[in-house]
Amino acid sequence: MLLCVTANHKTAPFDLLERLSRTPDDLAGSLSEGSRGAVVLATCNRFEAYVDVDGAADEHDVERILSTVSERSGIPADTLTASSSVHSGPRVVEHLFSVASGLESVVSGEGEIAGQVRRALTSARKHGTTSPELERLFQRASEAQRKVKNDTALGRAGRSLVRLALELADSRIADWGAARVLLVGTGAYAAVTLATLRERGAHDISVHSPSGRGAAFAAKHGIRALPKAEYARAAAHATIVITCTSAEQPVLDAAILRQGRGPALAALPTPDAAVDCPVPGHGFSAGATPSQLIVDLGMPRNVSPDVAEVPGVALLDLETIRLHAPLEELQATDAARSIVRAAAATFHEVGARESVTPAVVALRGHIFDLLEAEIERARRRGDDGGHVEQAMRHLAGVLLHTPTSRAHELAAQGRGSEFIAAVETLYGLTAAPAAQQDDAATA
Repeated sequence: MLLCVTANHKTAPFDLLERLSRTPDDLAGSLSEGSRGAVVLATCNRFEAYVDVDGAADEHDVERILSTVSERSGIPADTLTASSSVHSGPRVVEHLFSVASGLESVVSGEGEIAGQVRRALTSARKHGTTSPELERLFQRASEAQRKVKNDTALGRAGRSLVRLALELADSRIADWGAARVLLVGTGAYAAVTLATLRERGAHDISVHSPSGRGAAFAAKHGIRALPKAEYARAAAHATIVITCTSAEQPVLDAAILRQGRGPALAALPTPDAAVDCPVPGHGFSAGATPSQLIVDLGMPRNVSPDVAEVPGVALLDLETIRLHAPLEELQATDAARSIVRAAAATFHEVGARESVTPAVVALRGHIFDLLEAEIERARRRGDDGGHVEQAMRHLAGVLLHTPTSRAHELAAQGRGSEFIAAVETLYGLTAAPAAQQDDAATA
C-alpha cells in the first residue's frame, strides 16, 4: 500500500522546512528498507516521503518513516509528528496529483513543482529505491499535471515564486530600466529570474556565482559576470539583489553589505523609521521605498536575516512571499481539481484491473494448456484438416470471455480479491509473480 508523510507550508513552520531541505540524498534508500520502495520529494515549501509498504499501512509504518527522517535530519521525532500529516491508500494518489499540478503550492499553479516531482522520481531511480507502483504513481502524476496545464487556466492564473517576488518588488522599483540588478546563483531559478527581469525592462544585470559558474552563465545569457573580489561592492550598491543558489550557508549577510558600502553606509536612511513592517525584522511592506531591496529565493536561506538590520535595506524572502501570496483563482482551481480527481479515479481503476491480471493470466494459461493437450490428442486421431482445432480454440475463447470480463468488473468495484480466491479455489491456481506477468500475458 502507498503511504505519504508530508510536512509543507500549511502544516510546518518555515525554519523546519528549511532544515528538512538539507536531508541527505540517500534518505529514500533508508526509507525503502523494509518496504517495496520510497521516493522523497523536497521543495522550498514541502517535504514528502512516498513509501510503498508491504500490506496495509499502519501506525507502525508511519512511526518508522518519521523515525528514519528524524535520525537523518536531526529533527526530533515529536517535532516532525506535530508538523506532518499522513495520507494512505487512495488518498496518496490524489494528493500527489494535486501537488504536481501546483494546487498545493504557496502560489497556486506555480510551474516549478512539476519539474521537482519528475526529478524526485529520477533521483529514486538513480538510487534504486523505486517500486512498480511508485513508478506508475509518479508517471501518472506528471500526466495529470500536463492535462491541468493544457486544459485549464491555472497555469496562467497562478504565478511562479520568481514572478510573484518581482511583482512584489514592483512597488519598490520605480524604473526597472534604470535599476542595477545583481543576480547571485546560476541554477534553474536563475534562468527564470533573468527572463522575468528582462520582461520587466531590466538590462543592467550582473551575475555572481559562489560556486564559480558565473562566467559560463553570463556568456550564455549575455550579461556581466562578477569575480569574487567585486562581489561585496556590487552587492552593496545594487538597486536589487536576487539570490537563488543551492548553497547550504548564506551567501550574503550584513557584514558583506557593510564591507561593500564603506563610509557611505552612515548616509543612508533606516527603513524602519519610515515604514510599518508586516514581517518583524524584514523591513518589507507594500508602498515603502528603501534604498535597496534584497530578494532571497534560496532554500536553504541564501541571505542572513541580519541584512534587514542594515540601514536602507529591505529583505523579501520565501516566508515573506508566502504571506503575500494571492488567493487562488477559484474557477481555474475548481477545473484543475476536477481533472485531478478524474485522473486519480482512473489510476485506481487501472490499478484494480492490474490486481486481478495475474489470476486472469493464470486461468487463461491453465485453459490453453488443456486446449493444446486436447488438440494434440485430436491430431493423433487423424484430424488433419484442423476443423476440431479451430472449433476448440473458438470454444475456449467463448468460455474465457465471461470470467475475464467479470474479473475486471469485480476489480473496478474493489472486489478483485473475490475473483482471485475463486480461481485458487476452483482450479488450485496460484498467480504468477509480478515480474512474470507481462511475459505470460503476451504469450
